[in-house]
Amino acid sequence: MRGMRLADDVSRAMPASPSVPMPIRPLSVLTALLHVYIALRLLPALASLAPAWPLALVLLAVSAITMPLPFVARSHRADRKAKPAGETLHWIGLISMGWFSSLFILTLVRDLGLLLAWLASALGGLQVPETVAPWSALAVLALATGVSLIGFFNARRTAGVKQVEVPIRGLPAALAGFTIAQLSDIHVGPTIRNGYIQRIVDAVNGLGADAIAITGDLVDGSVPELREHIAPLAGLRARHGTFVVTGNHEYYAGAHAWIEELRRLGLKVLLNEHVVLQTRNVRGAQTDEELFESALVLAGVTDFTAGHFDAAHASDPHLALYDAPPLVHTRVLLAHQPRSAPVAAAAGYQLQLSGHTHGGQFFPWNLFVPMQQPFTAGLHRLHDMWIYVSRGTGYWGPPKRFGAPSEITLVTLVPAQP
Repeated sequence: MRGMRLADDVSRAMPASPSVPMPIRPLSVLTALLHVYIALRLLPALASLAPAWPLALVLLAVSAITMPLPFVARSHRADRKAKPAGETLHWIGLISMGWFSSLFILTLVRDLGLLLAWLASALGGLQVPETVAPWSALAVLALATGVSLIGFFNARRTAGVKQVEVPIRGLPAALAGFTIAQLSDIHVGPTIRNGYIQRIVDAVNGLGADAIAITGDLVDGSVPELREHIAPLAGLRARHGTFVVTGNHEYYAGAHAWIEELRRLGLKVLLNEHVVLQTRNVRGAQTDEELFESALVLAGVTDFTAGHFDAAHASDPHLALYDAPPLVHTRVLLAHQPRSAPVAAAAGYQLQLSGHTHGGQFFPWNLFVPMQQPFTAGLHRLHDMWIYVSRGTGYWGPPKRFGAPSEITLVTLVPAQP
């Protein structure tokens, strides 16, 4: 197919994305100031609770010191001797980052509550007990710690399997029950390594899916750094194989090198192109129409923002269907970001599988996802097309998931009820 040849040529020509160092000093100053704000808001209130005050002071000091560590560790990645130390720094800093995130939000919520209580007292004569300030400060500290502990367990466990049935209008009988195991947003990197990936592979292989789809943001690092940790994906098994599309993080990490590496592992990377999956034995088909009706077009596009990294990689759901057999009416698109959905619906797909959002990963970031994406998680309808958005199979940044569980999605195509 012309679309497939074009995508292959583009991937070979694409340069690896340069690594942009984080501005460590301004970041450290900003996080330090935020820690000072929290200390000023919580520590005076905790002064009357003797065991809590020194504990809060120590936790805040540790958090302020360790939060910049992942960015310091990034600068030592090329030094093999520093590798174990760098991994430890990443773990400590990212855990602190997750805890601080919850602490900061809860402190703001507490301040808002105290402000409302003060207004109620000033305007309505409502008496606010003096114990509210110290005990609410303790509650903030306890909730942030509790949420972080639960979130750590949720993030580090192997994602559970989520069964999703998608009703397709006019689905041929040969495709009824066709299954796609979707993985998304694994983010192999500083805290997600070989063992974590092997557990995912074992879980997916146990599903016996017809096809496996990886909808982007697979890695957070370069091929030399992560080759050994991504290797278990070569063991994924499905009747029609494993298909991958790029996410925005692949472009941060050097998409060209990763495309080559994934193909070396035997995964099929779809770059604005498609494959036709034949579900019926060709010899058993009585007519051409019967043969085409038993087939499925599985297409994949580059990340929605890929064109910003390389103009030739601009995401194009229409190009992905170039030269597709017109008699194959069932068409599924793999697209990392839900933002691809309007164009995909216009192009004539029946289903789009996406990720990117992590379902928000942990409160309150799930509240901000709708500002950038049309859908946050789950199954949705857009015109005549379904879109399913995975909450992700791994996590990004802090090892923390709260209110947005990770998932291995098993999508089953079923006929729509009349």
